[in-house]
Amino acid sequence: MHFMNIGHTYENAARLIHAVSQEYPDPEGLHAAYRVAISSPQLRPMPVESEEITISYEDGAWADFCNGNGVFEHIFKGAGPTAGPTRESWGTKVAAALGLIKEISPDLHRMVDLLVTDLVILNSGADGGGSASHIPGVVVMSPGERWEPLDYAMCIVHEGMHLNLFLSDKMYGTFTLPSTDLEAEDRRALSAVKIGQKRPLDKAFHAAIVTVPLMFMEHRQGRTALVDLYTTSLRDACRDLKKQRPYFTEYGRMLLDELCGFGEAIDFDHVAHTISSPDYAGYRPTVAA
Repeated sequence: MHFMNIGHTYENAARLIHAVSQEYPDPEGLHAAYRVAISSPQLRPMPVESEEITISYEDGAWADFCNGNGVFEHIFKGAGPTAGPTRESWGTKVAAALGLIKEISPDLHRMVDLLVTDLVILNSGADGGGSASHIPGVVVMSPGERWEPLDYAMCIVHEGMHLNLFLSDKMYGTFTLPSTDLEAEDRRALSAVKIGQKRPLDKAFHAAIVTVPLMFMEHRQGRTALVDLYTTSLRDACRDLKKQRPYFTEYGRMLLDELCGFGEAIDFDHVAHTISSPDYAGYRPTVAA
């Protein structure tokens, strides 16, 4: 599956870097070059500050930007002030989560390490996270009080996968229509996460894809709650998404077919293979004659 593959992510990052700088980075310099590229004012309002993930809180610059621009209102609503001990606890749990991601899959960790540059942590009670196409690298998280390192890890990977899809969409385009047109009632599809609900096509597609790494991570930890929850809903979502196939680009159809193949088989060995296999690294866009 291309959307899970570290090589494909690196290739897409290199394409974005080239689009911004007219230069392709050396493999060793891709991580730093990607941070320089997305720091362009055309891509996000504030530059990346560090090679590591920068953590900020409700009083940070990213929180000010989001609050001032109505971004992630459902997550910021109700967020109150936080003090040192709470922030230290969050930092410890995020570090444990990143270690757990690396333990589960080193290449999945490399994907997160590339794509997630800024993490805003809040105490709003939303018990979830958010990311947006117009602020690459930024993830907002409001952890639940009982979250374990695996919950933090899955939230980070979940939002990292959204960032990955936003990146690939910038490079190739996933749909033949703009996002606003995909909200029409006849272009909606079942959500694999908000079970039984119809969502705009792009959001339904994203929701279906992010179930794959979450189910995979839980499976690797010997747990089954999400696997049990999403197996049927993912298959239902895939059947509904296929009905909207004409609105997918050639690239989007490739991702859709790979997703639906997983939905039918639920093969976690295949997921592990596709994360690292060079077979899924490349993609040749259509070239005009």
